[in-house]
Amino acid sequence: PKIVVTYPEALIEKVISQDDLEKSILTVGVGDKISLGFITEFLNEFGFERTDFVYSPGQFAVRGSIVDIFSYSSDIPLRLDFFGDIIESIRKFDIDTQISNESLQRTVIVPDTQTDATKIERIPLPAFMPEHTVCLGNDLNRLIGAIIPEEREVSAPDFLASGDELKNELKRMTVFDWGSDLLFEPVKVIQFLNSRQPVFHKKFDFLSKNLEEYQNAGYQLFLLSNQEKQIERLKAIFNDIKADIRFIPVNFTLNEGFVENSLKICCYTDHQIFERYHRYKLQAYNTKRETVSLSELNKLHPGDYVVHIDHGIGKFAGLVRTEINGKMQEAIRLVYKNNDSLLVNIHSLHRITKYKGREGSEPSLNQLGTGAWQRMKNRTKAKVKDIAKELISLYAQRMAENGFAFSPDTYLQNELEASFIYEDTPDQEKATAAVKEDMEKPVPMDRLVCGDVGFGKTEVAIRAAFKAAVDNKQVALLVPTTILALQHYKTFSERLKDFPVNISYISRFKSAAGIRETLNELAEGKIDILIGTHRLVSKDVKFKDLGLLIVDEEQKFGVAVKEKLKHLKVNVDTLSLTATPIPRTLQFS
Repeated sequence: PKIVVTYPEALIEKVISQDDLEKSILTVGVGDKISLGFITEFLNEFGFERTDFVYSPGQFAVRGSIVDIFSYSSDIPLRLDFFGDIIESIRKFDIDTQISNESLQRTVIVPDTQTDATKIERIPLPAFMPEHTVCLGNDLNRLIGAIIPEEREVSAPDFLASGDELKNELKRMTVFDWGSDLLFEPVKVIQFLNSRQPVFHKKFDFLSKNLEEYQNAGYQLFLLSNQEKQIERLKAIFNDIKADIRFIPVNFTLNEGFVENSLKICCYTDHQIFERYHRYKLQAYNTKRETVSLSELNKLHPGDYVVHIDHGIGKFAGLVRTEINGKMQEAIRLVYKNNDSLLVNIHSLHRITKYKGREGSEPSLNQLGTGAWQRMKNRTKAKVKDIAKELISLYAQRMAENGFAFSPDTYLQNELEASFIYEDTPDQEKATAAVKEDMEKPVPMDRLVCGDVGFGKTEVAIRAAFKAAVDNKQVALLVPTTILALQHYKTFSERLKDFPVNISYISRFKSAAGIRETLNELAEGKIDILIGTHRLVSKDVKFKDLGLLIVDEEQKFGVAVKEKLKHLKVNVDTLSLTATPIPRTLQFS
């Protein structure tokens, strides 16, 4: 490896020597002559666990001429296919589906080197590093001294390196140690005359004055942000206050900014300037499969209901070994009506899903060989086609309607979105962009935003409502409960307090006189955003120019309210929010 990242506790732990490691590993390649029995013996000797199927490091499985191995040196298990004593192929495979994918020509099988640890030579980790390795650390002497125990058991030196051993190994390297407690006497000292980024509390005149001082003193100014809109926001602010700040934008972010006086550079972060929470980069995630994975298969118990895509609903009856074409293989046994059994090869796990039905009710088992399941699938497909035709017809009608095409984002819209104290999640960014794109079209929007509680649906709604208000259109936010109406009113008011938007609400907590005053202002166009329960669809509620209807949890409203909503939605952009994507809500959208 070119870079090794470690921590002090791992640094003092001794590891297997290079010689012993080479004796413990097994390198195999396609075309190698090696018996299946030798592979099995090697894996058993070095502590691999034989299982029915492989799903974690240190396991192996043998099925006929196929050996699945999960080596300790790999994140992905391997499948070796033998033809007699010849390795015919080596492939990686997915632990969830058990399906092979990428082919390899050679691979290395690494066992758990902790097994029989007393029989092998152990050396400090730095001894593995080549000459002229660069070691970077912070107060290395303090860190190493804090973790090396003063008292040891007799066998401890075999497993933990002493301070002298570590120092001797690190002497071979080029060590960059910063701090006050250094490991070695420094050959060269590099001084960093830096200070932290000041706090401006969103006082941009103070910010511009501070940057101008550094700029006039010959400092290079760097503003760090991983969001382009924040850089554009800063440029717009400096332009508005007529500040001649020449900075270099950097598409990168740090935990905090700094000023380095010796190098004359000033690096400020956008999240500190705007007092936003700093979020570290999140790892990409994969969408969850609905099919049964091996980890889920382990959690299935005999008697649990499952669905086979070709045969319907059955009961899981465990794993069995069966002979197929003269080879013993693992299979899943499913029990159907009349106690009929179906054996499913574990390579076909992707054809099985766990049954998810109404809680407390048991489904009827399908009967094998009758075609009832296939007929049910055909009927379901026909119904889906009918629904699709109906939706296409409804969508065509909506497309034929003339709606209001909202203007592209203005400076105010950019300012609102940039002032969000959290960084948008990828889903929030996509949802916001999709909603605004729909609003800018000349046909009425009808979009559903679905997300769990706390995942940012309200922020998407606020941005859509503000976009409508900027174009002098009124917004109605319909919620199912009075408490939720007050909650949304407080959230919208707090979020839009720095912008020229008039927000109000109607609910049973408001007096009759207060409601009359609100309705009069609404009819006169003085209220931009009105929040309320089903009271919003009453006959006495008159909007001067309604442009956007936001409905939160539409499935919780009664039939009468939904009928009134149909009339309210005519030529009006509609945004539905929900945390429970039941089919009826999806169909309404």
